[in-house]
Amino acid sequence: MTTDLTEITVIGDDDTGLIARVTSLLFERGINIEDLDQAVRDGVFRMYLAVDTSEMVCTEETLRADLHDLGDDLGLDVQVRFPADRDHQRIAVLVTKESHCLEALFEAWANDDLGADIGVVIGNHDDLQPLAEHYDVPFHDVGDDGGQQNEERLLEVLGEYDVDLIVLARYMRILSPNVVFRYEDRIINVHPSLLPAFPGAEAYRQALDEGVRVAGVTAHYVTTDLDQGPIITQRAFDVPDDADLEDMKRRGQPLEADALLEAVRLHLNGDVSVHRGRTSVRENGDRYQLGLPEEMDDVTPDRPVDGIGTAVADE
Repeated sequence: MTTDLTEITVIGDDDTGLIARVTSLLFERGINIEDLDQAVRDGVFRMYLAVDTSEMVCTEETLRADLHDLGDDLGLDVQVRFPADRDHQRIAVLVTKESHCLEALFEAWANDDLGADIGVVIGNHDDLQPLAEHYDVPFHDVGDDGGQQNEERLLEVLGEYDVDLIVLARYMRILSPNVVFRYEDRIINVHPSLLPAFPGAEAYRQALDEGVRVAGVTAHYVTTDLDQGPIITQRAFDVPDDADLEDMKRRGQPLEADALLEAVRLHLNGDVSVHRGRTSVRENGDRYQLGLPEEMDDVTPDRPVDGIGTAVADE
C-alpha cells in the first residue's frame, strides 16, 4: 500500500487518448508520475497512477477539482487520494449470510485491534443486519429478492462512506470490473481453499470430492479474474477419512476468519505490497502469521534434501 504518494484512479469507457489527457494535466502542474498501470476489461478502462505531489504548482483542492473537471469532460470517474486522506482509514464489509468473518472483524474493531474503522456493512441479503446494528454500524442491503447485487447502488454506498478498503467477508457474489477497477489492490476476499486449488463455488465440496488430506483457506486481493488475485495469507487443516461437508466447515470457518483478519491488518498497516501479481511483506513480516504457525517448523523434517548424502560425501 502506497503511503507517501498521491493515488489517482481513472475509470470509464475505453477510448483513445485518455492516458495522454490525464498525464498532460499532471505534467502541466509539476507533478511527477512514479507509477502508472492501465487495463481494459469488458470495455471498462482503468488507470491507476501513484504520483509525487510534493512540488506541484497548485493546491490539493485545485488538483482535485481539475481532475474531476477533466473526468466530466471525458466521461470518466476520477478518484484522488492524497496521503493525508489515508491517515484514518475506513472499511466497508460486504456480506451475504455467513457471520463468522464479520464477527471476527467486529471483535477486533471493538478491542482496538483492527487499525481502522468499520464504516458500513453492505449485504446482498439482510440476514446479518442485526449483527451490524449490535455494533451500531450502518447496514445497507443492495440485493434483490434473489440476492443479485445492484452494483450502481453498491458504488453509491461505497462512495457515500468514502471507504479505503473493501473486505469480502464471505460475500457470495462476483464483483464486476466496474467495481474492482475502482478499488484496485483495495479489496480483500477470503476463499475456503488453498488457492490456486479449488477456485469458484463449493470449494470445500471440491476438496472432499478430490480426496485431499490437507485443505485450507486463502485471503487474497480481488482482481477481475475469479479467485486468482495475489495471495496474502493462508491457513491449513487436516481432513479426516470420515469428514463430511459440515466437518469441513467447522474446521475451516475459524481459519477463514483468522486468515482474513490477518490479511486486513497487513494491508492497513502498510506491511504488504503487490508487484506483478504477487504480494511481498515488508520488514514487519515477522509480526504476522502468513501461513502455518511457527510451531510446525519443529515437526517438519529438514532432511534429506536433494544432493549427495553425507554418508557418501564423508568417504
